[in-house]
Amino acid sequence: MRAKVITAVCASLIVVVLGVALGSVSIPPGDIFRVFLHRAFGAALPEHITAASAAIVWNLRLPRALLAFVAGSALSVSGAVMQSVLRNPLASSYTLGVSSGASLGAGIVILYGVTIPFAKMLTLPLMGFLFGLGTILLAIAFASRIDGRMENNTIILTGMVFALFFNAVTTLLSSISREHIERLIFWQMGSFSMKDWSTVFILAPVTLVITLFISRYNRELDIMTFGEEQAKSMGVNMKRVKWTLLISSAALTGSAIAFVGVIGFVDLVAPHIVRRLFGSSHRYVVAMSAALGGAFMVICDLIARTVISPSELPVGAVTALIGAPFFAYIYFSRRSKNT
Repeated sequence: MRAKVITAVCASLIVVVLGVALGSVSIPPGDIFRVFLHRAFGAALPEHITAASAAIVWNLRLPRALLAFVAGSALSVSGAVMQSVLRNPLASSYTLGVSSGASLGAGIVILYGVTIPFAKMLTLPLMGFLFGLGTILLAIAFASRIDGRMENNTIILTGMVFALFFNAVTTLLSSISREHIERLIFWQMGSFSMKDWSTVFILAPVTLVITLFISRYNRELDIMTFGEEQAKSMGVNMKRVKWTLLISSAALTGSAIAFVGVIGFVDLVAPHIVRRLFGSSHRYVVAMSAALGGAFMVICDLIARTVISPSELPVGAVTALIGAPFFAYIYFSRRSKNT
């Protein structure tokens, strides 16, 4: 298992380097390392590396690749936890309405110019985060009111209802105010373009802290895979643990999509691949979902910005092209096993 983990981590690092190296102008990995040492530690820059190449690496590609990795990690860990808590391989923050809530918050900002007085520059990500997190809170609260045991199917169906409702409200607002609809659509499809180091410095610590917090519940997540009754008999406070883990997962998703827009299916694909490779122990599932999910997102972003270069595809469209067939495969394979 240790060899698998080391291989996965090394592969993820290689993918990040390739995400920086490849593009309209290819840059050798050695030059990327020298630019990093120059900007981070003041090392001398070799003469063959031009100022333009250094600027491309440091100001454009490196923060973009790192942001893609961090966002993919956040979404993948969130999906892994959602699937384990709800014991449903198709469960994710995306299907439970977090993305729909964040889209509504972003739509209010984009379409009507709403600003938060004390954080004008962060109004869009803050509103996206708050609305996304608020959606899952509403869904869990509503599910607990109508079902005191908070059955998994109740939570999933409630989340889907809220997702449909908030999507409808966003569509209604867009039809009323059309002048900024193109910007809203672009945000809803997700992109890492025009992002700088400030976004990385905000999202990376948030993702790390929440992921470490979730890792404290690895034992409970392992026990919950055997069923709720079994978990209760082993002393797990199911209602409290569910609340804690679902809100933490929603916070991860909300944080990511608040800065980069709605990107679906990463939180579905990566955890399944991790469980196939590393088994069901959450000691590995959570950590490896972060590593491989981040690498998967970097690959999708690389495809998005190179396949029709110099134009760029929304990265959410690329993940959907990969994730939608994967979603169908999981769904129909489950049905065939149950029949």
